[in-house]
Amino acid sequence: MTSSDLWTEDDAEHYDDLSAEKFDPNVLGPTVDFLARLAGSGPALEFAIGTGRVAVPLAARGVPVAGIELSQPMADRVRRKMTEADLPVVVGDMATATVPGSFSLVYVVYNSIGNLRTQDEQVECFRNAARHLAPGGRFVIELWVPGIRRFPPGQAAVPFEVADHHVGFDTYDMVTQQGTSHHYRRFADGRTSYGYSNFRYIWPAECDLMARLAGLEFEQRVADWDGSPFTSDSESHVSVWRKPLDG
Repeated sequence: MTSSDLWTEDDAEHYDDLSAEKFDPNVLGPTVDFLARLAGSGPALEFAIGTGRVAVPLAARGVPVAGIELSQPMADRVRRKMTEADLPVVVGDMATATVPGSFSLVYVVYNSIGNLRTQDEQVECFRNAARHLAPGGRFVIELWVPGIRRFPPGQAAVPFEVADHHVGFDTYDMVTQQGTSHHYRRFADGRTSYGYSNFRYIWPAECDLMARLAGLEFEQRVADWDGSPFTSDSESHVSVWRKPLDG
């Protein structure tokens, strides 16, 4: 049993269109470059593979890729892009589901580890990554830094995008570290929509402790896939932990 929201058929049908900016070569290119460099000649495993936004181009670079995905409709979208033989996907949650073999790289992108809404599940996600890694392999996550420093007294929400087509904001409970992303969208034909997703936010230091509990060693933290330095003002991070050679 998982605490994650389950993406529906309708979510899967519109996911690529609503995430179009993440398919931009200027965004996706550095992501795939970073992961391909860490994977080397070994296979990679993506947790929460979604519709294959990252896995498909990574596989096209010659990296053998497998995936774990909670939502069957999302996994079905991967099948429209690559065959099961070329990109196998196990339907299950990233804290407990397993894939045969060992990997030089396990990764989870686009804040997806926050979909696990309890600390215990997030710890188990790190342990699941460690289980799948070959000695010397690496676990990579892409995650935003919670924007709670923006809260004046009494405020409950932080906007993360205000544009003509989309207004998005996060609400946080700083006692439980639970949050909800709210999305209001306006389409070219005049329609509007509202959608939301729930998450548990994690501080970078908390991620490091989860990694240590899983037997992983911290290796690198940057602000983005382009390798820009992580600072106290960074709003996101890409973090890398390594499984010891004797692990």
